[in-house]
Amino acid sequence: MTISKDDVRERIEDMGHEVAEKIKKEKKPTIKIPVRSLSNIQFNEEDELLELGDKKSTRSFMNINQSRKFMQTMLVSNFCKELLEEDLHTSLRDMYYALKRNIGGTSENTFEDQSESDPVIVDIETATDVLREQLHLNADVRGRVVGNVVIKDRGDEVNWGKLGSGGWSIPSNLEEISFKSVDADYVLAVEKNAAFERMHEDKFWEDENCILVTSQGQAARGVRRLLNRLSREHNLPVYIMTDADAYGWYIYSVIKWGSMNLAHVSNRLGTPNAKYLGLTISDIEEYGLEKYTIKAKKSDVKRAKELKDYPWFKKEEWQEELDLMLEKGYKAELEALSSRGLKFITEEYLPKKIEEKDFLP
Repeated sequence: MTISKDDVRERIEDMGHEVAEKIKKEKKPTIKIPVRSLSNIQFNEEDELLELGDKKSTRSFMNINQSRKFMQTMLVSNFCKELLEEDLHTSLRDMYYALKRNIGGTSENTFEDQSESDPVIVDIETATDVLREQLHLNADVRGRVVGNVVIKDRGDEVNWGKLGSGGWSIPSNLEEISFKSVDADYVLAVEKNAAFERMHEDKFWEDENCILVTSQGQAARGVRRLLNRLSREHNLPVYIMTDADAYGWYIYSVIKWGSMNLAHVSNRLGTPNAKYLGLTISDIEEYGLEKYTIKAKKSDVKRAKELKDYPWFKKEEWQEELDLMLEKGYKAELEALSSRGLKFITEEYLPKKIEEKDFLP
């Protein structure tokens, strides 16, 4: 969803106007915040996305248990309004320091730690139905991309295919970036930076005419938003490749279906059409990688059992894969494919998988 900076500012102002009107009418100042607890999160099977339910909580200034959080919500809201008016962007950490101060006449601080200010941002994001990046609050850069794509970023044209070995660093804020041209048949997102480096050096993205992305672990919001936009705006298939373990598969699930922590923005961060390309436990036997497996730890087994219980992992193919991991008692990293040769992943494994549509849903 693309909305203008003025619309975002108006949503922030509407929150303030509502509080001001209550004060004028000598009513208790309150704001409504959607509930983000597990009890209000559901899986939309039709859209294949996690989403928030309709429950809302009331935050009141006159309630001694809520007055501090109410004050913090107003402070952060006003700060975001000022950022939008001045067309400035800042980090979550900078915002915390900008708003941390002593409350006059008391021994209380507005915020004691960033762990207090970060959840307030999510509350405002949820209440206004905008991304925090649209509030001009950015997180650290994580993730890289390369491909035959030209974008416009704050007035500069950037060609992802002409940035050398580094590729384009994916920022947390994708809202002000426009696509000038996109020439690709699909998007391939890999968990590991090492796999990205191998594929980039082999020019896999050129040979296959694809966009190559690395999330460098759990996908940051910027990576997830980029995949979402490439899928929705350019109708590109998205394939995900992670280690063959429960944590890698969870990375896939967050990209595809969204996460519980950010269920309120799954429609902008999730990519329901994503398919899992590999690595799988089934691949280990097929490609003779048994000697390069790692024994599953108790935490791996526990995580795999948790995934089995998630509604979005109930599909037969995933249940079989998770059962196979529990039966074999091992896992494998993407780097295990290098045991077949450094170019095996780009010259044999991936082309065969894609040609045969050997995906998990």
